[in-house]
Parts: sequence; C-alpha cells; structure tokens
Amino acid sequence: MPTEIKIECPGCGWEPDGGAYWACTCGQVWDTFSTAGRCPSCNKQWKYTQCIGFKGGCDQFSLHLDWYKGLDGWLEEEAGEVLHQPERADF
Repeated sequence: MPTEIKIECPGCGWEPDGGAYWACTCGQVWDTFSTAGRCPSCNKQWKYTQCIGFKGGCDQFSLHLDWYKGLDGWLEEEAGEVLHQPERADF
C-alpha cells in the first residue's frame, strides 16, 4: 500500500488548503506546496516555509521538507521499487 504524504506545519500541525499564501521576493504569490518550495516565476528554491497565521497557523518558519509527513516511508517504497526492477538489456 502506498505511503500517504501529508502536508502540515511541523510547529502547530496546521494543514495548508491549497491557497496562494506565500510570496517570493520577486513578487510572485503562489501555493508553495504545489512546487515543493520553488517559485514558479523566478525559480528561487525556498529552504524555509512560514506557517500562515491569518489562516489559523502559528507564523513559525520551518524547513520546507519538514512539512511533508510520511516522506521517509514514500522514499523507502520508491527505492525498493527501483532496486527490485528486472535488469534491462542494452540494445
């Protein structure tokens, strides 16, 4: 069974609703989780993500990757699938 990846603030557990609440220094506003923290306008990769206080969160900054719960299990499953694929002949 595939591991479910849940997105929530590591500080308070607030779950983003898909809204465009995060702003880049270039002025782009977007849903940071739709791009894994990369600005769709200037391609800046954000290491930290702020929890959105006005939507019920805590305003804390956390590592973007720490928002993804279940990521370790997903990576283990993916690695297992790659390691157990039959070898392909080169033509």
